[in-house]
Amino acid sequence: MIAIINGPNLNMLGRRDPNIYGSTTFEDFLPQAEDLVSDLSDGLETLEYYQSNSEGDIVSHIQKLAFDPVCRGIVINPGAYAHYSYAIHDAVEMSPIPVIVVHISNIHSREDFRHNDVIVSAAKGTICGLGLEGYLLALRAILS
Repeated sequence: MIAIINGPNLNMLGRRDPNIYGSTTFEDFLPQAEDLVSDLSDGLETLEYYQSNSEGDIVSHIQKLAFDPVCRGIVINPGAYAHYSYAIHDAVEMSPIPVIVVHISNIHSREDFRHNDVIVSAAKGTICGLGLEGYLLALRAILS
């Protein structure tokens, strides 16, 4: 199993500033990600999706997945928590499985406060600014 975790406001994709985040909801995108995981793993892996607007719930979910013997990796878009959540950073840092951070928009071309991501230093990698395609690239990286 591979997991995708989305943080705050990502439940509003498709409605929230489509010029930055696109007009596709995550629910509409999810079957594409599920198909990719199934295809790349010859049907041996599944995709779990989790979204929360609560920092503590995200930390707890990372901890649960990190030590689940079935979970091979986590793709996380921490949303605004990327810029200040040392709690999520620490949960990612203690994970023995790969964690890849995804940002739909290019955080480095936006407001100054978005330029810093405190979580990426604990992650295996980061993908930024490629829209929802970034999730697919992160899934490919975990499965390769």
